[in-house]
Amino acid sequence: MLLHNVFTKALWDARRSLPGWTVAIAAVGLMYAAFWPTVRSPEMAEALAAYPQDVLAAFNYTDMASAPGYLGGAVYGLLVPLLVAVFAITSGARAVAGDEDAGTLDLVLGHPVTRRGLAVQRFGALLLGVVLVAAVLLAAMVALRGAFQLGDVPVGGLVAINLQLALFGAVFGAVAFAVGAATGSRVAALGTGAGLAVLAYLANSVFPQVEALSWTRTLSPFHWYLGGHPLTDGVQWTGVAALAATTVLLVAAGTALFNRRDVA
Repeated sequence: MLLHNVFTKALWDARRSLPGWTVAIAAVGLMYAAFWPTVRSPEMAEALAAYPQDVLAAFNYTDMASAPGYLGGAVYGLLVPLLVAVFAITSGARAVAGDEDAGTLDLVLGHPVTRRGLAVQRFGALLLGVVLVAAVLLAAMVALRGAFQLGDVPVGGLVAINLQLALFGAVFGAVAFAVGAATGSRVAALGTGAGLAVLAYLANSVFPQVEALSWTRTLSPFHWYLGGHPLTDGVQWTGVAALAATTVLLVAAGTALFNRRDVA
């Protein structure tokens, strides 16, 4: 059944996976945040100082001596955004292409819903899921920042980084959505989304270590998401604009191509 519309049906279909992803991502973030009292010890500081700076930069561990620097690197700099990207990519890949792979797209389109309406509402459900993940992580971090000795991280900074995390996830969800809507292939959508996520990470953290490739950072959604120190300086509007604009363009392109494509 479609319930009241495609949007609510998509949320109903995600009633098990979305809570699972939300709890898992929040748990991973909290687990790494809880290590801060240990990391701030002199012994750990000495151990980190022994690592080559290029290696630390590759993992976004450039400032592990302060609470914002640790949180921005260990929690929001690597594993959490990668998990959010995986969640968004898998959701985006099945938004339209999932029905085609299952052979049920004709059945869905037999209901009173246009192709454009189907695509937009499915992506709307994806976007709500990404926002929910970021909101739960934010609430957990705010609730436990005192227990984890993260009082130096302002609540406004946590709001900013989680807002940008949600937009970061939306970009990669939009990539998978657009490829799936344009091709009808869930495999192509997953592969393209995953490949671009890896490339974006390398462009932000690894390629710039070669001076001739430093320009790649400006093209990376990881840089749009993490650049400018949102944990200490608040929302970075340039990055927010880049993430939002890229998402809108990808969704518009995918919807237009899906609307014109022969799916018979």
